[in-house]
Amino acid sequence: MNSETTRCPKCNGGMLQGFIVDWHQGGQRRVSSWVEGAAEKSFWHGTNVPAENCVPVGTFRCSACGFLESYARPEFVVK
Repeated sequence: MNSETTRCPKCNGGMLQGFIVDWHQGGQRRVSSWVEGAAEKSFWHGTNVPAENCVPVGTFRCSACGFLESYARPEFVVK
C-alpha cells in the first residue's frame, strides 16, 4: 500500500497492517475475501463462491484509536 495508508484518516495515528480472520468448519482459519458479483445461494455451502472471483482483503488498524480500514487487493494473498 502507499504512504497514504500509514496514517489514520480519523486521528492521524500510525496504521498497522493485518487481516481479518474468517473461521470455517473444523476450526480452519482463512483470510477474508471480497467476491465480485451478487451472492448466489448454494444448497451444500450456503453461498456459492467462485474462486476466480475472490480477492483477498487486507486490513489496517490504527494503533491509537482502533479504526479499521480494509482493501481488497491481490497482494494480500496468503503466501
